Amino acid sequence: MSYTVTRRGLAAAAASGPLLRSARAQQRPLRVGVLTDLSGPFRDASGPVSVAAVRQAVEDFGPAGRGLSVEVLQADQQNRPDVAVSLARQWFDRDGVDAVVDCVGSAVALAVSGVAREKDKVCIVAGAGTADLTGPQCSPNTVHYAYDTWMLAKSTGEAMVRAGGESWFFVTADYAFGHAIERDTSAFVRAAGGRIIGSARHPFPGTTDFSSYLVAAQASGARVLGVANAGNDTSNTIKQVAEFGLTRRGMRVAALVMVVADVHALGLQAAQGLFMTETFYWDLNDRTRALSARLAPRIGGARMTMLQAGSYGGALHWLKAVAAMDAGARSSGRAVVERMKALPTDDDAFGAGRVREDGRKLHPAYLLQVKAPGEASGAWDYCRVVATTGAEEAFRPLAQGGCPLVRS
Repeated sequence: MSYTVTRRGLAAAAASGPLLRSARAQQRPLRVGVLTDLSGPFRDASGPVSVAAVRQAVEDFGPAGRGLSVEVLQADQQNRPDVAVSLARQWFDRDGVDAVVDCVGSAVALAVSGVAREKDKVCIVAGAGTADLTGPQCSPNTVHYAYDTWMLAKSTGEAMVRAGGESWFFVTADYAFGHAIERDTSAFVRAAGGRIIGSARHPFPGTTDFSSYLVAAQASGARVLGVANAGNDTSNTIKQVAEFGLTRRGMRVAALVMVVADVHALGLQAAQGLFMTETFYWDLNDRTRALSARLAPRIGGARMTMLQAGSYGGALHWLKAVAAMDAGARSSGRAVVERMKALPTDDDAFGAGRVREDGRKLHPAYLLQVKAPGEASGAWDYCRVVATTGAEEAFRPLAQGGCPLVRS
């Protein structure tokens, strides 16, 4: 495959070779668009590796052998909902795209989910955390893979309190996602018997100096610092945590939205001891290791985050659903999502699971702790699993989400 990127970030796949072409291919190829952050703060957590992960999903599926032809497109959404909506409409109306994958950022995901519903296409969200996607703003055309704020809050908040972290102070990004993750984590901390001492909110985007917020956290006397931001903000916060020596003074640090790519960028010296939750870690089991080995040559030897794994798993399950339908039925995105919900999920990233009635993809969540430099056995050996929350318990109960699709 080769790609040509326009100034707006649109990249259309020119498909060739046995992977995407077959003598038995359907007249019109299936098209999946990866709408992601190719140049901004979420590039490492999602971005080009998400595109590579979707290509890997197509290759692992083997569409040519099933009489299908698949083309992969990519675009830089610039973390702006208006840009994302414009690109999605162009893809659906002009370029014949059947499904959009990734949609990093909650505002982007909610906006693109609305467009997919309007156009009766498929939206597979892997890069956004808002639990509203399976709550009040759920859609019959959207599936939410990988993670959400409710899951992150439960996995991290409950486990930290059980381990003795009963008092919390939050450093929070001042936008919808940051507010949601602080709110949800606070609820789980209190339910587990902990208490919230305070919080400090910083502007998003544009903040690089977190010193005043960390001084407030230290002065609070809290046992746990909850870092409720994402991407480069999280990395910069953690760097300054190390500079201030907060962990040496006995404060535990829970990065509520942190992924293995952030640990790689920070280095173990700065990140050691941190707690974080992911639903995918490359070294969990034989299947995750095998997938990581297949993908590594495409991504310079790196390892996927849960966001990127969500793009892989979501694209693969979409392909399985499409292959199980005739050409007429698969023209409706809503019908394809219904088939995705009916079929059990199984892939090398997440193992066996299912897509729930509200569009929530269910799989376990893992609380990870970052190793000290001397504990790592080699490249990307960064984390150990300290707690696991099962698939049916990791995400918000169906009846509590308020999704209009759920029958009472």
